Amino acid sequence: MNASPLHGLVAAVHTPFDAAGELDLDAIEAQAGYLSQHGITAAFVAGTTGEGHSLTIDERRRLATRWVQVTHDSELDVIVHAGHNCLRDGRELAAHAQSIDARAVAAVAPSYFKPSSLDSLIGCCAEIAGGAPGLPFYYYDIPSWTGVDIPVAALLEQVRDRVPNFAGVKFTRQDLGAFQAARHAAGGAFETLWGCDEALLAGLSLGAVAAVGSTYNFAAPLGQRVMTAFMAGDLESARANQWRIQQLVQSMAPHGYLGAAKAVMAMHGISVGAPRLPCTRLAAESVKALRADLEQIGFFDWLGENG
Repeated sequence: MNASPLHGLVAAVHTPFDAAGELDLDAIEAQAGYLSQHGITAAFVAGTTGEGHSLTIDERRRLATRWVQVTHDSELDVIVHAGHNCLRDGRELAAHAQSIDARAVAAVAPSYFKPSSLDSLIGCCAEIAGGAPGLPFYYYDIPSWTGVDIPVAALLEQVRDRVPNFAGVKFTRQDLGAFQAARHAAGGAFETLWGCDEALLAGLSLGAVAAVGSTYNFAAPLGQRVMTAFMAGDLESARANQWRIQQLVQSMAPHGYLGAAKAVMAMHGISVGAPRLPCTRLAAESVKALRADLEQIGFFDWLGENG
């Protein structure tokens, strides 16, 4: 098992669709190239941003396969999200990720019939992770979406005996105390990947060395500046760029974040289509309004682009 820790910025990548709403696998090469150009270390495939729960099992396999193919000769790693309400399907997705030589697998907790105890959550992780025993497994903790709010630190203290390939957690909540507890759980044996773009600096200040987020698809320079300035002890610059990320997210949210994020990708010349229902695409008027909002806050100037 490749046990080297993840580091730097990991982009939770969009799943590209064509005009008919079908997978557009040819678009992935441009996505991967753009991420590599901006220093992204890994792609997190078919997660929340990637609309993984709106894809069929076959589509998720094909998507993961294409990402691994496109990045084979690059330094961009691929983490495949295998979470599913059907644990057997999740295990199958994890096994497929291992068969195509992905870097790692991850999974959210089931969110319809939810695990109601720590023991059942560990059982869910064990079922999916067992499909890919040769890959590191990351639990994707995002209680605001799954409704599963079991303390991560408690999970980390007890998970090793039942999930031997458990590597860490993608921590997507802004509870800094819980993040500290997770970092120190089990003697600090597990990776804690920070998952809130709007508070990246807070995560770094508490010891995060890797962060997974959606804005790193189209605003990686801002995240990179936060990390570089923080490591150099330049907190003024780190705070300034963190505030820019916050303003970016605030500007996008009223338009419907996922549709807006895909529209911003198109503004950068990377076409990933519109989201699938139940998420909604932005109408032309909304795209125009979004661009105006981004120009008003200076987004394109921050990136050194003319918009």
